[in-house]
Amino acid sequence: MSEQHHSEPRIEFVDFSLALELSEDEAARKKAVSKKLRIKPDRIQEMKLVKHSIDARRANIRIQLRMEVGIDCALAEYVAPVPSYKSLNAGVEKVIIVGCGPAGMFAALRCIELGKKPIILERGKDASARRFDLGPIMRKGQVIEDSNYCFGEGGAGTYSDGKLYTRATKRGPVRDVYDVLVAHGAPEQILTDAHPHVGSNLLPNVVKAMRGSIIEAGGEVHFGAKVVDFLLDESGKEMRGVATADGEEYIGESVILATGHSARDVYKLLADKNILLEQKPFAVGMRIEHPQPLIDKIQYSFRAGVKRPDILPAARYRLATKIDDRGVHSFCMCPGGFIVPAATENDEVVVNGMSLARRDSPFANSGMVVTVEPEDTEKFKKEHGVLAGIAYQKDLEVKASKAGGGVQKAPGQRAIDFINGKLSDTLPNTSYFPGLTSARLDEILPYDVSYRMKIGLKKFGNQMNGYVGEDANLLGFETRTSSPVRIPRDEKTLHHPEIQNFIPCGEGAGYAGGIVSAALDGMRCAEAVC
Repeated sequence: MSEQHHSEPRIEFVDFSLALELSEDEAARKKAVSKKLRIKPDRIQEMKLVKHSIDARRANIRIQLRMEVGIDCALAEYVAPVPSYKSLNAGVEKVIIVGCGPAGMFAALRCIELGKKPIILERGKDASARRFDLGPIMRKGQVIEDSNYCFGEGGAGTYSDGKLYTRATKRGPVRDVYDVLVAHGAPEQILTDAHPHVGSNLLPNVVKAMRGSIIEAGGEVHFGAKVVDFLLDESGKEMRGVATADGEEYIGESVILATGHSARDVYKLLADKNILLEQKPFAVGMRIEHPQPLIDKIQYSFRAGVKRPDILPAARYRLATKIDDRGVHSFCMCPGGFIVPAATENDEVVVNGMSLARRDSPFANSGMVVTVEPEDTEKFKKEHGVLAGIAYQKDLEVKASKAGGGVQKAPGQRAIDFINGKLSDTLPNTSYFPGLTSARLDEILPYDVSYRMKIGLKKFGNQMNGYVGEDANLLGFETRTSSPVRIPRDEKTLHHPEIQNFIPCGEGAGYAGGIVSAALDGMRCAEAVC
């Protein structure tokens, strides 16, 4: 295609790659674009980065770039997203939203856009107060049961890295979620990164700013407002509102339930009121932790002793296989991250991962889990019925606490010792602040999880040389991957099939699996109200 056939001013989107050392060089980018478009470099008036990703499939790492290019013309002026919500009129209909995680907060903002007044009820504390409540669990092993890594403003995602990458593109406009986050203080880099994340040090301020938008527009956010009852009409078929532990009642046009996957008392309340619930698959396992330089070496094919250059982010990975009809896979991988205690009660140990915006911890960690189907929870069904999956999780969490020795110490085992079925004489250094106790995780886990995990780890060790070496450490247990319960809803209206004006929402209801998918579901549920 010759240049003279395309001499008119125009805007093009161009995909190309550059060597790592040239990827930030504007002149190199311009040269690559002009070559790809077969035009002279001086015709490129303006360029803007649209997408950025790393291709580490070979020894010579390359950076994949997508640029918006103005040929003989300027690009449209970039307007950074800013909060823009009209104030609600007096007397508008109220929507009760239970939970102030991403599903609840995005539902609230969408309600405001649609002219409804959202009233968020959150059992935990605001993000600033919540941070202080993480101290006792880290230093003393004491869980504050309504304010911890799971409960409080922003939900569990606030302190789990803030990963935004999702495959939920069919559920709604992912870019809209990113724009809202940027408008409230998230770095603009999330708009261009292929695997964006915000970081647990930045997310609290983002969610506080989102709360500010909700309140400024006329919505309400109540902290320390633990829902203890659902208020139905006389027929028992229509939701009127909720009651909280402090004796308050909140009545609205609809109730959006967006509590997250750890609000076990809410599931029990629903079951006690004979509101239809269903079991669903979930996954349990451990956190696996490595030195980050080891993962860098494996993923970036570095020679021994080569240090990762600053231009490269801490390496990540994703592993998955199937063993005897059950998935074995990595989950919530945190490069340059930390393992934290995510228990919500004092008789249990739960581990989860997080990382800060810079991802500069010397450790990498990931969940390593096995799928659990409803039939795998059979021994708990007689006593717990539809909540058997929750009982299965709780049983493991209590066993982890006992094996760890209390005060949030986690049981640990080298990956190689887990595979070989032996107690670890020593354990590697760890980012898990409460500390570790050597234990036979392979024996504590249910056999159908343990044997699949051993086979899966061996397979992953063959895929990533060194992955199950002496430096690989396992911590028990990763149990809160997703809800073991689904609260059913109509596919079109999103209302519960038996209770009108009751809309189950987000991860806790079984319809999301992370910050972005929960946010998208929250927006859909707000639209269902209208």
